[in-house]
Amino acid sequence: MSLSFPRPRVRAALLGTAVVVALGLLLAWLLPLGEKPPGGTVTFSTGTRAGVYQKYGELLRAELRKDMPGLDVRLLTSAGSQENVERVASGKADFTIAAADAVETYRLDGAPGADRLRGVTRLYDDYVQLVVPSGSDIRTVADLRGKRVAIGLPHSGVRLIATQVLRASGIDPDRDITAREDGIDTGPGRLGKELDAFFWSGGLPTDGLKRIAETGAFRFVPIGEDLVAKLHAYGGATRYYRATNMPESAYPAVQNGAVVPTMAVSNLLVTREDVDPRLTEWLTRTVLDSRDGIGAHVHSAQLVDLRTAIYTDPLDLHEGARRYYRSVKP
Repeated sequence: MSLSFPRPRVRAALLGTAVVVALGLLLAWLLPLGEKPPGGTVTFSTGTRAGVYQKYGELLRAELRKDMPGLDVRLLTSAGSQENVERVASGKADFTIAAADAVETYRLDGAPGADRLRGVTRLYDDYVQLVVPSGSDIRTVADLRGKRVAIGLPHSGVRLIATQVLRASGIDPDRDITAREDGIDTGPGRLGKELDAFFWSGGLPTDGLKRIAETGAFRFVPIGEDLVAKLHAYGGATRYYRATNMPESAYPAVQNGAVVPTMAVSNLLVTREDVDPRLTEWLTRTVLDSRDGIGAHVHSAQLVDLRTAIYTDPLDLHEGARRYYRSVKP
């Protein structure tokens, strides 16, 4: 009996067909039920141009274009968390990033549309960074009395958290300091000139601080566990603050191998109840799948984790996000 084998051209054709079929099956597995990706236009409210929210938003938009080519994602800069929450609640934006304390404050105030807010994923933590010139005599938060202090833009998350920290230290922001409205975009450049100190709350490291860290022109003022305990005693949104340490790797040029006691608050990806569940499911997938790619440029994004992503307290999960998490549950 003789055996016959496919001729080279036939073998190549069969191999090519097999590859196409395999890729088709893989695509069908990666994409929900082989569906056509959602399209349309959505608005994403970010933050100040030198902050982590804006950088993350730009990188996420690029990833969304890969997964959903027909989706036009429009970015809106903002003052920060408080403005972001209001924009989504009022329908001015469809998605945003906001700190949990800002979300809870909006809800506790009974502000318009608060009941329509929904969580998509827990992202990463913001760290409170109280910055002073390297030669400053300011050693504690209480030493800010009588100083020129930037407490963030109106309607920013920085403004909310800085005000709370000052009051817990016995300082009235309206009377005991000269309060300035600088954010991360202008604060670093005015430090030691028009400013004696400035507050920032953001992911680590923040580009606006990295750029001046190499000069060693500033240092951090610690925020101890005692202050965090006082804040917890206030109740309400302050329960989302936790005592932690800024790792020595955040800004090595100014930390000299030392951690900095401070406090942190989690960031949430937020949307609204009426936003399309299918779109939100796809977006949730992209956020989780792009963690490493975005994290290569925004270090804090490396902390996005499927195991913790579902904990969007104080918000209930959006139905689309819930569908995604159910689909990947072991």
